[in-house]
Amino acid sequence: MAPVWSSCSNRFVLAATKLQSHTCFTTAIVIPLYHYSTIPQPYQPNPPNPSPKLVPLQLHKQNQSIPISFSSLNYKESIISAIKSISHKTHLLQIHARILTTTLIQDPAVSHHFLCRVSLSGPLQNPDYSRRFFEQISYSFVSHYNTMIRAYSLSDSPQKSLFLYRDMRRRGIAANPLTSSFVVKSCIRFLYLLGGVQVHCNIFKDGHQSDSLLLTALMDLYSQCQKYDDACKVFDEMPMRDTVAWNVMISCCIRNNRTRDALSLFDVMRSENYKCEPDDVTCLLLLQVCARLNALEFGERIHSYIMDHGYGGAMNLSNSLISMYSRCGCVDKAYEVFMGMKNRSVVSWSAMISGLAVNGYGREAIEAFEEMQRNGIQPDDHTFTGVLSACSHSGLLDEGVSFFDRMISEFRITPAIHHYGCMVDLMGRAGLLDKAYQLITSMEAKPDSTVWRTLLGACRIHGHVTLGERVIEHLIELRAQEAGDYVLLLNLYSSAEQWEKVVEVRKLMKQNSIQTTPGCCTIELNGVVHEFVVDDISHSRRVEIYNTLDEINKQLRIAGYVVELSSELHKMDNRGKGYALSHSEKLAIAFGVLVTPPGTTALRVASNLRICVDCHNFLKLFSAVYNRDVILRDRKRFHHFRQGHCSCSDYW
Repeated sequence: MAPVWSSCSNRFVLAATKLQSHTCFTTAIVIPLYHYSTIPQPYQPNPPNPSPKLVPLQLHKQNQSIPISFSSLNYKESIISAIKSISHKTHLLQIHARILTTTLIQDPAVSHHFLCRVSLSGPLQNPDYSRRFFEQISYSFVSHYNTMIRAYSLSDSPQKSLFLYRDMRRRGIAANPLTSSFVVKSCIRFLYLLGGVQVHCNIFKDGHQSDSLLLTALMDLYSQCQKYDDACKVFDEMPMRDTVAWNVMISCCIRNNRTRDALSLFDVMRSENYKCEPDDVTCLLLLQVCARLNALEFGERIHSYIMDHGYGGAMNLSNSLISMYSRCGCVDKAYEVFMGMKNRSVVSWSAMISGLAVNGYGREAIEAFEEMQRNGIQPDDHTFTGVLSACSHSGLLDEGVSFFDRMISEFRITPAIHHYGCMVDLMGRAGLLDKAYQLITSMEAKPDSTVWRTLLGACRIHGHVTLGERVIEHLIELRAQEAGDYVLLLNLYSSAEQWEKVVEVRKLMKQNSIQTTPGCCTIELNGVVHEFVVDDISHSRRVEIYNTLDEINKQLRIAGYVVELSSELHKMDNRGKGYALSHSEKLAIAFGVLVTPPGTTALRVASNLRICVDCHNFLKLFSAVYNRDVILRDRKRFHHFRQGHCSCSDYW
């Protein structure tokens, strides 16, 4: 069948094709705050040619024609229907040419549908093409601007949506809540706080301050820009708060390290004042908080809520439950959730393997890896991170080296920086510091600060001062040294009793205003998380806590406890040794003994730092003398203390 396009139509096809190569405008961002009042001209369609002849539209593809019949009454509707059914780029260009020749491009409904297809619709999506089409529309309405602003908010150039927003206001086109919402989401994409503040001002000018969805997006912007107080203010001013708004507020608390506040919101949103039911997203967020805070009791409440409200079949929630129970030291409950899953993805297996690894069950983690393969699940890079860390925590050197080699040769996975970190940790803990150093220097990728820090920690464990100083030099070259690095170096010097160098490092830290992170421990009792720092006197029961700690120290000394000063950074005489190292772990344990009945067997503590030798010895002896289990999670792993022994076998 011969083509139906006239020579004029062919020129428009050519013009439409050339639009794809047009370059975009500048990236500078300016959003004036003043409110434009220019009234846009109403849409005036160009008068059609007298008695136009409506020929059937035929979409051509590789010598085939797909006819679409039109009548004079439903021509516009047929064009819109054809736009919705476009599946090929050639058809797109042909319809573009047709609406240009018939001037239907100036019809708001037709142009809006076409713009949606070329800016938001999957394989036909083309930001540059849609921009040029948008510029061909003589009288753009708010719906056109919303489509383009939304398209840019989802693209790699979200800042361009702010240009359109500025353009729109200059032309006097009033923004609606959708417009502002898309602009705010663009600001979120590249964390443009100033732009968000200006849009916030315009929201008040436009009278949209009661739109809950818009305010939720604004709250999310303040949250992601670390403006917690501003996010709270927007949340408090919302007339109606739905579950999405509460979820954003919980996410804001998590992002701004207000994790205990995030847990409290679960009960507040369900209270009589608000009566808002949490959804699966709420549960997902709160499980992350419970895992971070070691809040097992609260995590069990969320688990019950998930099962009672029919979310138990959601794979992402089951995976989060596995992670939460594992990070709270309850591997048995994590395993129950894992076995109760109907379908297990690679994420599920990786979470279970990592949970076993961090709790010291290295052999079991390897068995789970092998079972995973027998079930036909291919491991990914996260799976290997878990199994390599299992080898590291359990001192399985040969097995770790074998898995690392298999990952490369058998599974064709290129080692990432975290895989190298696991191997450096494995070799470092085994005392193979020189081999670990050689592995780092032979990496194809440039070593980052985390890998060097791992080796520095191993130098501290084995007292390798010379290599530790060399590692610090590498960190200085990367300009990545942190307070924790200096603390490790101080520990290294103090354990080697090089007190002159301890003084030098302390002086350097003081000159550079380097502040160390204080040790902090949390313990959850009756659903409430209590926090302690070193030498803490902020707790309301501090007098009772310190009296209890004195009594514990007295009982442990009778059993043979001696203060270990290898982690102390000050040179002390014999008189001071008995009063040193009142660390946060000990205060948390003393509080647990104070407030729990004698029959309570297990105390769960989480620390933000790696446990020191003195606290490790203290807790081993405490578990035997007081007949109480202690499950402590430090920055790296879990320690299960029971009857004078630790699950790490003193290998951490």
